[in-house]
Amino acid sequence: MNQLNDKVVFLTGASSGIGAAVQQLLLAQGAKVFSMSRRQVISEWPNHQTFAGDVSSEQDVEEAFRRCKEAFGGVDVLINNAGSGLPTPDLADTTVETFEQMVGTNMRGVFLCSRAAVRMMKPIGKGHILNLISMAGQRTNPNAPLYCASKFGARGLSSGFADQVLKLGIKVTDVNPGPVDSDYWGDRKVPREKFLKIGDVAKIILFVLSQPEDLVIREINFDNMKFLAG
Repeated sequence: MNQLNDKVVFLTGASSGIGAAVQQLLLAQGAKVFSMSRRQVISEWPNHQTFAGDVSSEQDVEEAFRRCKEAFGGVDVLINNAGSGLPTPDLADTTVETFEQMVGTNMRGVFLCSRAAVRMMKPIGKGHILNLISMAGQRTNPNAPLYCASKFGARGLSSGFADQVLKLGIKVTDVNPGPVDSDYWGDRKVPREKFLKIGDVAKIILFVLSQPEDLVIREINFDNMKFLAG
């Protein structure tokens, strides 16, 4: 049985990377996808609506969810995928703007989108919020302490939200991949051949969303074997 057919999925950060890969898998499964990204996403799928906006903006988030409800009637699933990550190896040279950018997307965005989704899910007594957090929310990195801090915070938010909304029939899952071979790394000298592939992360997300409604996966952690082996 296809658990995703006709489900309304609100997806953030869908213009590239993991978000774009997840979007294609969801649409192929028959889901109705409303995607929100800073960059406009062009789609020819009839069951796909898009919105260009910033998840750290309360006004943008509220407008996006309003349009989603107008287009599809509500939200069954929220995937908080939008993320911001910048290396900050020297605290003395790190700007407040860099701090605010990462916290704004990785924590404030999760809060704003989750709040909007719960307001739509609460009256129907069910729903699923999936937060793409990262193993950076569990282990620190001296080259990216602010990114890790924002992910630790997002994990704390998600855990608290999960306990709060479970009694409403709403599930919350943290998806925590290790390093992913993506454009995030730019031209930095890192062993990308040992990193997870975008398509594999997208398949894990689809796996979580394809489980029966009464099955709760609170957290799923995964890495590339070669990366773990060192």
